[in-house]
Amino acid sequence: MIWILLPAYNEEDSFPPLMEKLRVTLTELGAAWKVVVVNDGSKDGTAKVLAGYGGAIPLEVLHHKYNRGLGETIRDGLEYIAERAHPDDVIIRMDCDDTHEPKYIPEMLRKLDEGYEVALPSRFQPGGGQVGLDAWRTFISYSANLLFKLWFPIKGVREYSCGYRAYRASVIQDGLAIFGNKFIDLKGLGFTGTLEKLIKCRMMGVRLVEIPFVLRYDQKQSVSKSVARLTILGCFVLFVKHMRWWGAEGQRWKQACEERMRRMRDARLAPVRVRE
Repeated sequence: MIWILLPAYNEEDSFPPLMEKLRVTLTELGAAWKVVVVNDGSKDGTAKVLAGYGGAIPLEVLHHKYNRGLGETIRDGLEYIAERAHPDDVIIRMDCDDTHEPKYIPEMLRKLDEGYEVALPSRFQPGGGQVGLDAWRTFISYSANLLFKLWFPIKGVREYSCGYRAYRASVIQDGLAIFGNKFIDLKGLGFTGTLEKLIKCRMMGVRLVEIPFVLRYDQKQSVSKSVARLTILGCFVLFVKHMRWWGAEGQRWKQACEERMRRMRDARLAPVRVRE
């Protein structure tokens, strides 16, 4: 089963092109799939647009009455899916503004079939890149990812700030079991949760791999929700929080993460495929 998680805030214009691309791509794969949208208190016609899909695609919509921000929206969506998914299922988190092309999904699934637990589309792999970002945003993006790489080095990973990722469902289930509500802890600090999930994967010893990816910012259908100052503050807090295992809680996390790593090393199972 493939689960597509889409956090939405005022995205009424974004869904028609994205949903059609998802329908075509996922139908061709031949596996069972479902789209889960978390509507984060949208004030436009997002809810009406989603209701119009009816039974045309396998879709579930969770609604926040008020806008809670990206961190809480992703957290709620991941918890909802993790409770229903088989450990071998795949959870793909995308933006729903049409900047993340579904055509990369088959390659991400192939990487998970090879035994990796998370596949990350990356602008920084050969063949990757971005279209539609101005020079200033490009500079900020490259600088931020370089800084994150220095703070939280992960072998083979250069893309830290893009939320487009495919997770084996067991990774999210284990993360929630170990960290609980603190799997995404800094929920109110901009887009910090995107980096935080990657840090938690690093702490758990998750096997990650990147694939080339082109960010299509020129196709963006909605205004940017990024709050730079909040995100910068959140990243600094993350660095302080995770530069070591702090206190009794940190030691519990360390023990649980080490146990997970031992379990994964001992298993040495053949790669699993997406359940039909």
